[in-house]
Amino acid sequence: MTNIKDLINQKKSNFEGILGFYKTDIATIRTGRATPALVEDVTVEVYGQRMTIKELATITAPEPRSLLIQPWDKGVMAAIEGAIRKSELGLNPVVDSQSIRLNIPSLTEERRKEFIKLLKQKTEEARVKIRRIREEIWHKVQTMEQAHEISEDDKFKAKDDLQKLVDDYNKKIEELENKKETELLA
Repeated sequence: MTNIKDLINQKKSNFEGILGFYKTDIATIRTGRATPALVEDVTVEVYGQRMTIKELATITAPEPRSLLIQPWDKGVMAAIEGAIRKSELGLNPVVDSQSIRLNIPSLTEERRKEFIKLLKQKTEEARVKIRRIREEIWHKVQTMEQAHEISEDDKFKAKDDLQKLVDDYNKKIEELENKKETELLA
């Protein structure tokens, strides 16, 4: 049984990775509120390579509905502005000599529905990834039982433990989804 516990514990980091990626991924879905996560991963073509805004500037939310981007090198301001305009965020940057200001407009009902649909899609992708890992572990457990490395009772105990773990992560994903959906509807 220790082999099975080790197997499940080794894969637990994969579940954590999926949860972490999901958190980061849904943070980029725009709500009516300004958050640096909204633009920090927008890629910008500078210095002959692609970099994210968070690698090029300080991003702050001085007010609930605005973001302030202050590039460390003022020479990249035009590139950052262009990247934000080209992104699917639908934001219009306002550039002054030192910074770029983004005013976050209220979401229309249509945009809210689009973003909720996108949220549901990202949620389902995370759940599918969790199911894949569950299937991978279950396959290994069945192989161990067929090779007589574990008993049939151990196999079913492992299945229960695995399902509890999967249910926990699905519950965490659902909580994050509900929180984000509430933000979108507010």
